[in-house]
Amino acid sequence: MCDKDHFAESVAEYEARGLVTRRQFGVLLAAGVAMTLPEIANAQATSERDVEIKTPDGTCDAYFVHPASGTGAGVLIWPDIFGLRPAMRTMAKRLAGSGYSVLVVNPFYRVGKPTATGATPIPEMVPFRKGMSAATDMSDAKTFVAWLDAQPQVNKNRKVGVQGYCMGGPMSFHTASAVPGRIGAVGSFHGGGLVNDAAGPNSPHLLAAATKASFLIAIAENDDKQRPTDKTVLKDTFEKAKLSAEIEVYPAAHGWCPPDTQVYSEPAAEKAWSRLLALYGKALA
Repeated sequence: MCDKDHFAESVAEYEARGLVTRRQFGVLLAAGVAMTLPEIANAQATSERDVEIKTPDGTCDAYFVHPASGTGAGVLIWPDIFGLRPAMRTMAKRLAGSGYSVLVVNPFYRVGKPTATGATPIPEMVPFRKGMSAATDMSDAKTFVAWLDAQPQVNKNRKVGVQGYCMGGPMSFHTASAVPGRIGAVGSFHGGGLVNDAAGPNSPHLLAAATKASFLIAIAENDDKQRPTDKTVLKDTFEKAKLSAEIEVYPAAHGWCPPDTQVYSEPAAEKAWSRLLALYGKALA
């Protein structure tokens, strides 16, 4: 998981395999290259704004982006350990260009507003997780989905999607559990802790399996090496629950999706993106 500095392990592995070096990454980031994403065909014009959302525990700062005209299905994005930052805004805006009304939140709002990138050392981010739990995930999820449903740019006749990266994986599962009547699709990308034996019946995968959502679970290859049985547990659990779940190990390191991480893999990230659009196109129609 990210709070165990998985990103650092991934970078070391990528360097050992000759796929990227810190010097190469630094040059790319300085040039802004690592912050770009491939353009999508027929992208819609979008409108965006920073927002503040009142929760039972305070005020969450967030970013909302949506098609410039009309409405779209709502989508909630839980960021990775590096939080709400330009890379996540870029990813959200791209999704909005595909017709969705997207909210990206600062999951650390109880503690503060970290200024981070995908290259920030993990130990600097861990203190921001203070006070976060499955219970706070679910409380926040109810608030954020209700906020989305209150926006005129969100089509309330369509289900809501939720996607999470790294620590956002289990948070997306918790969202499905907290608002089962509204969540139609769940995406987890290199999510850590989806199967949590210590949580017993409250493991994220068991809570999510009690919903009626469809799932896309993209697992990093090094996460799979560390917990090789998780994919089988997930597959068996969702099959037993008779839920649609696409579960796949990607040939990429933990953290490969956001364009500002040191292990960003465009081929794998684009495949994950295409599978996400396929999921939303079917489950949020």
